[in-house]
Amino acid sequence: MIEQRESIAYKIRRNYAELRKSEKKVADYVLENEIMCGRISLVRLAERSGVSQPTVVRFVKALGFDGFKEFRYHIIEDIANHRESQRYKGMMYGCPIKPDEDLKLIPAIVVASSVKVMENMLKSISGEEFEQTIHMLSSARRIVICGVENSAAAARDLMIKLMYLGYDCRYDADSYIQHILAASLTENDVMVGISYSGQSKDTVDIMKAAKKSGANTICITNFRDSRICKWGDVVLCSSQEQLMYGECIFSRSSQMVINDMIYTGLLSTDYESRTRSLDDNSRIISNRAYE
Repeated sequence: MIEQRESIAYKIRRNYAELRKSEKKVADYVLENEIMCGRISLVRLAERSGVSQPTVVRFVKALGFDGFKEFRYHIIEDIANHRESQRYKGMMYGCPIKPDEDLKLIPAIVVASSVKVMENMLKSISGEEFEQTIHMLSSARRIVICGVENSAAAARDLMIKLMYLGYDCRYDADSYIQHILAASLTENDVMVGISYSGQSKDTVDIMKAAKKSGANTICITNFRDSRICKWGDVVLCSSQEQLMYGECIFSRSSQMVINDMIYTGLLSTDYESRTRSLDDNSRIISNRAYE
C-alpha cells in the first residue's frame, strides 16, 4: 500500500499555530504563492516574505524538512501531482456561488469549501490551547455549555458526547436557564461558550457571568478578536474568515469538528475509564434501535 504524502499546504496549516511570528510571514507567502515558490531561491523567498534567510531555514525545518532544497522539491512535486485539479481551483476556492449555478456542481463546491474550512482550522487552533482545554474539562466537577440560535445544535452535540464519556455535563436551550447555571458555577467547574461570530449578546453575557462566578471558561468561535474571547481562559478558533454570503453557512461543520476533537482528546487521556462509560451508556440505549 502506497503511503500518501502530506502536501506542503497541509504541513503549513497543521504547524501554523506553533510557528514564530516571523516564520508565519514565510508561511503566509508560500500559501499564497505556492506555484511561484517551486522555482524561487532561498534569498528571494526571504526578501519577498520580509524576513531573514535564517528565518526561512527555521521555517522549513519546523515543517520537518532537512533543508530548503528538500522543501522546494516537495513543492514542485505537489504542483505536478495536483496540476489537473488546478483547473477547478477558481470554482472551489472560497465557495463562490453564481446566479443560476449549475446544480450538478453544488455538491463539489460545498464539499470543497467545507474542506477548506477544516484545513484553515489547523492554522487557527493552537496545540497548547487544545491541550489546556482537555486538561480543564477532564478535571472539571461539572461542565456547562452555552450557545444560542445556530450554535445551539453544536452545544447539544457536545453535551451528548461528554455525557457518553461519563462527564457531569449540562446544556439547556433556554438562555435564561443558561444564565442561572452560569451563576451557580464554582472554580471547580467549566463553562464552554459556543458562538460562531463571538458577538452573540446572550452567549457573551453568560460567559461573563460564569467567569465572575470563578469558573474556568472555554470559547469556541470563528474570530479570535471577537467579544466572547475576552471572557475565555482558552479560545478554540475555527478560522478567521467567512467563506460564503451569510455568517453561519459553514459554522456548524467547523463547530462539530471541534467537538469531535474534544471528544477524542478526552477519550485518549483516560481511555480505560471513558471506554467503560461508553460501553455502559451504549447498553442503556441498545433497545432503542432495530436489529
